[in-house]
Amino acid sequence: MPKPWLAQYPPGVPAEIDPQRFASLAEVLDTCCARFADLPAFCSMGTAMTFRELDEDSRAFAAWLQSAAGLRRGERVALMLPNLLQYPVALFGVLRAGLVVVNVNPLYTPRELEHQLKDSGASAIVVLENFAHTLQQVVAATPLRTVVTTQVGDLLPPLRRLLTNAAVKHVKKMVPPWHLPGAVPFGRALATGRTLALQEVTLNHDDLAFLQYTGGTTGVAKGVMLTHGNMVANLLQVTAWMAPNMRDGAETAILPLPLYHVFALTACLAFFGKGAQTVLVANPRDLPAFVKTLRQTRFTAIVGVNTLFRALLDAPGFADVDLSHLKLAVAGGMAVQQVVARRWKERAGVPLVEGYGLTESAPVAIANPVTVEEWSGTIGVPIPSTEAAILDDDGAPVALGEVGEICLRGPQVMPGYWQRPDETAKVFTADGWLRTGDMGVMDARGSIRITDRKKDMIVVSGFKVFPNEVEDVLALHPGVLEAAALGVPDPRSGEAVKVFVVRSDPALSEDDLLAHCRRHLTAYKVPRIVEFREQPLPKSNIGKILRRALRDDVAAAA
Repeated sequence: MPKPWLAQYPPGVPAEIDPQRFASLAEVLDTCCARFADLPAFCSMGTAMTFRELDEDSRAFAAWLQSAAGLRRGERVALMLPNLLQYPVALFGVLRAGLVVVNVNPLYTPRELEHQLKDSGASAIVVLENFAHTLQQVVAATPLRTVVTTQVGDLLPPLRRLLTNAAVKHVKKMVPPWHLPGAVPFGRALATGRTLALQEVTLNHDDLAFLQYTGGTTGVAKGVMLTHGNMVANLLQVTAWMAPNMRDGAETAILPLPLYHVFALTACLAFFGKGAQTVLVANPRDLPAFVKTLRQTRFTAIVGVNTLFRALLDAPGFADVDLSHLKLAVAGGMAVQQVVARRWKERAGVPLVEGYGLTESAPVAIANPVTVEEWSGTIGVPIPSTEAAILDDDGAPVALGEVGEICLRGPQVMPGYWQRPDETAKVFTADGWLRTGDMGVMDARGSIRITDRKKDMIVVSGFKVFPNEVEDVLALHPGVLEAAALGVPDPRSGEAVKVFVVRSDPALSEDDLLAHCRRHLTAYKVPRIVEFREQPLPKSNIGKILRRALRDDVAAAA
């Protein structure tokens, strides 16, 4: 097919990458740890871990998983961790052992956690003890055989480790009581693993690397199967795309997005592949601490979402951060607002480089060249070895400049959903195009602009929220007769969840309803706006609630 977008590629960026360069992410790890051995790979809470140290610790954890925990190739291991040094150690340990990573949001409610652990069939989990009380509530209902717990400071130097863990537990009171009989401390697992031999596992592109969960149209989260081939391809695609700005072994990147999110995960792997030092920010919502980290770091790249960049621009002290070394600021996960892009360029001197992708494409598929001088307002062009097309409902291409569904093909595209062939069939055309659910147009130069979403998905600060899941939770409340959820514009988070509720109990209050939602939904899924209605919600002739009619009401009111 014609690829007009190739004319926009900067010098040195190839039209195609060689996905056969590495057989697996484990081979990427081996290569990078040998090449950049004494350089810092990750930094957290002021402590750096070199590539050599990561190599040693991840080997120890892999050996422990194989020999002490008795896990066999292909079994799933859940990681319920924020951005701490434990994450890359556990991540690469799991992959090196021939196992599959299941990323878990640490802020999940018991209901959400139970579903993901049961659906994935996870045999083991690594959990920060701050969230162990959530696991305690559901562990008996899951297939878990092995639980590894860790404390915030476990991989810090000895004195800092003791002080940090004591402060988190006893001063800040951030660890609710928990009881998980048989749980193994992370430090003990590493110590034992160092005495064991790692059984090398030969992995190839078809082996599963991640089950990355994403919301479903039915309200049930689906596991996206991402193979080693998918992840190696996207790592090579992104590193090739960054090449004009990023030198091997010479960069420092700020990563404040949670690593359990696929956008941050791939950014982390790409920076790792470049031999960069990645500074992990565990809690970017603590803006004073985040700004302090920025002031103390000579960084050359930063990855974020629109809401994060806006929060930084408004944060006290950010004006004093030295941005003179910054080469690359990448924005993804949600649409960048023009005012944020303009303010960032004025403050930082470099533009926000916007990209696009989805969990099903590992995730990066389309991006603006890193050499752009201004924010473009488009999501960019397909990256190397990626095809994009604008198709109609029948899978046929639309005319140039006309609106259709953005569809993708490339080596980073998933083989399908975990144990859901029905859902897999829905998102692929007969000739292998992945339907993204986003509507857009392509211009003559191959640049793509999103115009609307075909799905009802809501995006809150880069995180997907599916209305069905929110509605299912609302329906659990005995005081709710009918409910519908949709996204409404929000100046900070891009979108917010608004719900329309018809009460069966007139005494039901907004506070009661939101308290119910907080018990069952992660914070970003909890409705921001509640509108009670006295009349039944608008419905189709078969009784389906018409969200589009409610959207029209919102637009008319605005």
